[in-house]
Amino acid sequence: MPSKFGDIAFTPAVKAAQSQRGSRETYERYTAKAPANDTITPELGEFITQMDGSYLGTVSSNGYPYIQFRGGPPGFLKVLDNKTIGFADFSGNVQYITVGNLTENNKAFLFLMDYRQRRRFKLWGQARYVEDDSQLIEQLRMPDYPAKIERAILFTVEAFSQNCPQHIPVHYSEAELETAIEAAKAPLQARIIALEHQLRG
Repeated sequence: MPSKFGDIAFTPAVKAAQSQRGSRETYERYTAKAPANDTITPELGEFITQMDGSYLGTVSSNGYPYIQFRGGPPGFLKVLDNKTIGFADFSGNVQYITVGNLTENNKAFLFLMDYRQRRRFKLWGQARYVEDDSQLIEQLRMPDYPAKIERAILFTVEAFSQNCPQHIPVHYSEAELETAIEAAKAPLQARIIALEHQLRG
């Protein structure tokens, strides 16, 4: 089965652009031999549950794309089954652009980036919001995270693709830096004590 990513991303206009620039044959072979990637694999599922942020793309009725950052503690993105990702939509700036867009057009895109490991996944699919299902919202709630949950977002995966790490800068989160600093303290303190003893001796 050919890659679903190619079916969705490589529109006639994209194929024409590839042909003009010499990459069409390469991608034709790639999409024909690549796995379908239309369900959440174990590798992708593990990656998803480690994320503390993602970018959700929707499309407005006037044709403009809209990208909104969605974040929370690692694990706030939950794999509900092999096609569905769910997450709590926390209170924000009450513009409701994503909600409005999904009311008219359920096509959506998730961009997941791990700057530390220089890995990224692109997911195409359909999304919907759920506001009247307390059981689902409780399922998506993160313990000890105080943000108010306004609704649940469910994303159904239709295709995904993983990019190469080229041009991805390495970034560290505050928590990662704190861990690294704590790990470095003990040997540094031991070295300082040793040097003080040498100076006294």
